[in-house]
Amino acid sequence: MATSGGKVLDFEEYVRTRQEALLRSARRLVPDPVDAQDLLQTALVRTYGRWDGIADKSLADAYLRRVMINTRTEWWRARKLEEVPTEQLPDASVDDGTEQRADRALLMDILGVLAPKQRSVVVLRHWEQMSTEETAAALGMSTGTVKSTLHRALARLRQELQARDIDARMLERGEQERSRQDQERCAA
Repeated sequence: MATSGGKVLDFEEYVRTRQEALLRSARRLVPDPVDAQDLLQTALVRTYGRWDGIADKSLADAYLRRVMINTRTEWWRARKLEEVPTEQLPDASVDDGTEQRADRALLMDILGVLAPKQRSVVVLRHWEQMSTEETAAALGMSTGTVKSTLHRALARLRQELQARDIDARMLERGEQERSRQDQERCAA
């Protein structure tokens, strides 16, 4: 019982003192934090059974990292085996990012209608996701000034977006009208 109990305490102590560093290693191996925790737990379970076989406990980190790498490789291989060949390929919609770039370009263009102070507040609050207090401190303003400036800036942005939407619809209607007229001329 003493050796078994000593083994448990020794391993538990090791895990308690090294778990943060080991979790960082796991996070470097897999991008998802939950998967990293699963990877570490799996590696710890596999290592526990062989803990007595590790003569030099100063190499335990290296041993555990190797177990994590091997486990991650096993998971990767297992996922690849889940692919099933089919007769027909599914319709794949490819998001090429064009719409996202257009939205970003529109946003950058519309931000140009704001005064520099308003633009700074909007960028810090919504783009950088700073709190009202952080934005106020960064710009040397009171929180009330940040709130009122943000309110006016967002109202101005909404107004500009609506105006551009109306302009775009009018332009589209004009193009449709010209197209209809061209068709009528061709038919005549």
